Amino acid sequence: MQFLIIHSVSSLNLTNEYLNHKCFLDQGIYNTGSEYEDSLNIILRSVRTGSYYKNGFMRTSRGREPAPDAVTVMFQCRGDSYGSKCRTCADTAVAGFRRRCLRNKGGIIWYDQCFLWVSAIGEDMPINTNYKNMFSMYNPNNVRGDAKLFAKRVVDFFSELTLKVDKNTEVGSVVILYAEGKKKLGKNTLYAMVQCVELTIDCKSCLTWSILKLFKNDDIKQGGRVLGSNCEVRYELYPFIRS
Repeated sequence: MQFLIIHSVSSLNLTNEYLNHKCFLDQGIYNTGSEYEDSLNIILRSVRTGSYYKNGFMRTSRGREPAPDAVTVMFQCRGDSYGSKCRTCADTAVAGFRRRCLRNKGGIIWYDQCFLWVSAIGEDMPINTNYKNMFSMYNPNNVRGDAKLFAKRVVDFFSELTLKVDKNTEVGSVVILYAEGKKKLGKNTLYAMVQCVELTIDCKSCLTWSILKLFKNDDIKQGGRVLGSNCEVRYELYPFIRS
């Protein structure tokens, strides 16, 4: 499998920049004019024009089971990017997937406000956390002062947010596994968010693993994030979340 790892990132503002992608090379390539291509085109059009933008989540399949004709797509927006921002990110993600995973039957592409997951294997839908699909990004600036104390306070705040996610806020018939917040740390303000994909059945474990991954080294940064196909965590010392 092709996997581009991004190890660091500069301070980000409220943009929707490309973050990473992974093409599922083991799922093969589809032929032009094939049934798979027809199914993929229909589903990706529905991602761009769907009515899911109030909750930011979509999962749909099309084609004959089993593979190679069936295609399954999952799309998730970040919890503060629903509505028109979600729709814009959907357009960007579909175009980006087509360009970066040209004719691949499956793959994932991540942007700042959403990610798109495509697979030719229906049962491969990531209900249990797939840790192979996870990657981290860091603010290049080191923490000033007591870095270990800073890391502990960030982890404690993440734990508070994880408890909020565990309450399973419902919007209509959809469970929204997202929480955000800010907290004063001396002269600084800490901003953080956690989110799981609706289908993930081990959300808390996914978030806990991701949080620990952020601080597994002694080189503590002023911000960082872990993303995957099941959950996402992020913290910074500047605002990056829409109110």
